[in-house]
Amino acid sequence: MRAEMNGINEELVRLLQSRKLCISSAESCTGGLFSALITDVSGASEVFKETIVTYSNEAKMRELGVSGSTLARYGAVSHDVAYQMARGICAHTGADIGVGITGLAGPTGGTTKKPVGTVFIGLNIRGVIHVYHLLINGMRDQIREETCRFIFEKLLELIP
Repeated sequence: MRAEMNGINEELVRLLQSRKLCISSAESCTGGLFSALITDVSGASEVFKETIVTYSNEAKMRELGVSGSTLARYGAVSHDVAYQMARGICAHTGADIGVGITGLAGPTGGTTKKPVGTVFIGLNIRGVIHVYHLLINGMRDQIREETCRFIFEKLLELIP
């Protein structure tokens, strides 16, 4: 069952259409949910270029140019990786807006330093990259859905 966004995904698509901007995403812990929510909206093809689900570190490096040394030093779930994912998806697709998502949706994989629900989001808006660190309580689906909801809300706030 797909997350219910209460029209916020449609609002973002309409904003992108009105500004003549295109968006692409690089998803890890959301596994394509963000792009699915975009493409649920009729007319999304006018603004949505593509998504790449880069679940493995190898995919992050190969597809997005994420640095192996950054992954080794900070781990895949980190500020620096989200930043590089957001930068890399725009470089790869030519999109005006790039979204990079990396995190721990659980139920396993968390540590005391990075518990389940830790998510980093990079938003690249015409070359200006913002990175957000979230700690979301809940089950796997809730973490993925709240991550997407946050991204929609933040993009609506940031896009000029």
